[in-house]
Amino acid sequence: MAVIREQDLNKGHEAFANWLQTARRIITDQMPADDMEAFDFKLNLSPKLPRQTWAMAVRYSLHLLEKKAPGEGVEVRVAPWGAIKILDGPASDPHNLTPPDVIELEPDVWMRLVTGITSWAEEKEASRITAVGERDDLSDLLPLV
Repeated sequence: MAVIREQDLNKGHEAFANWLQTARRIITDQMPADDMEAFDFKLNLSPKLPRQTWAMAVRYSLHLLEKKAPGEGVEVRVAPWGAIKILDGPASDPHNLTPPDVIELEPDVWMRLVTGITSWAEEKEASRITAVGERDDLSDLLPLV
């Protein structure tokens, strides 16, 4: 099942652009000058946007990643708004439908990563990514913009 309906792709694109524009404005207007404070600021960036905007932005970005790296070997979960399977590799166990590699992220972490506000290494170091399996690093695929 698709993470976003075909008829919602434009809404998703708009929501993604809205999220990114809002995040960049917050960074420009509020980011501290001190390097360590700026680092913490970016790791905690989570724009106050309507739930529907968040949902569509996450779904649209998952769709972009799915198109960029098709496959069935790694499941990427961004609860509560979507999950996709990407990259070639061993497929799901037929009994539980979960591939051997699973990555779980909160929506704010996911959006920071796909927009390049933070890096995979930064979020992983901050223990914001839960990943199981051999292919537990998406840094070669992110950011999407």
